[in-house]
Amino acid sequence: EFIEMFIGEAKLVADLVHTNICQVYNLGHAAGRYFIVMEHMHAKTLTEYYKKFVQELKRLPPFDMSAFVISRVCRGLDYAHNKKDRTGRLLGIVHRDVTPSNVMIDFRGAVKLTDFGIAKALTMNMPDETKVIMGKLPYMSPEQAAAQATDPRSDIFGLGLVLYEMLTGTRVYTPKTRAELLEMMQKYRIKDPRKIVATLPDDLVEITMRALKKKPEERFQTAAEFGNALEQHMYGKGYGPTNEKLAIHIKEIWPEVDVDKIE
Repeated sequence: EFIEMFIGEAKLVADLVHTNICQVYNLGHAAGRYFIVMEHMHAKTLTEYYKKFVQELKRLPPFDMSAFVISRVCRGLDYAHNKKDRTGRLLGIVHRDVTPSNVMIDFRGAVKLTDFGIAKALTMNMPDETKVIMGKLPYMSPEQAAAQATDPRSDIFGLGLVLYEMLTGTRVYTPKTRAELLEMMQKYRIKDPRKIVATLPDDLVEITMRALKKKPEERFQTAAEFGNALEQHMYGKGYGPTNEKLAIHIKEIWPEVDVDKIE
């Protein structure tokens, strides 16, 4: 079953060719083992980036850079959510594991979503998500945690959780079990980020909280809509972050890294 899922991931992601998705080049088989050949990224994960600021530099990442990174993940997600097979049939992809460890920031300023290992595609023989819970507890949507069917809006909630954490330095949910997570989701309202970080821009808070609506129909309905809202926030008044500015930013906080050397 695991081998079938591994092969399924390779076949699924091989056709996902987008600037904000880590590319799969080949699926191979040698000496009785399967392997995936992926794009090499000279990069840090969003987890490493976040920890660099919060644990080492003792401050939060710049709000504009956090918004920019998340907006690029939105682009990759929107492409995957709308991906069709070669006959024009919608694949029905839902990533289901949108977490900081699955977002890569390249030293040249590229942002890419990776690890579609538990992605749900309607056209593939994947485990029944109403029977098998898959994903990381702190970044699950309410419907995912409740073992209900998911759609692209579930990924929007997961990405909203990531954005909230980047902006506030605080995880929305810190459960040890799924039962604990379900209880948290039912009993507690998500705290206004401005009560944690008073200097957060109002429109950025509104965008974040809309992504985190418990009812899917109240969230952004597409990742593109989520990303467009972030871009309006970033560029509505003029210049904003770019890939080039992100590259400079990453090099500034990891000056010891030789960006031209592959280790």
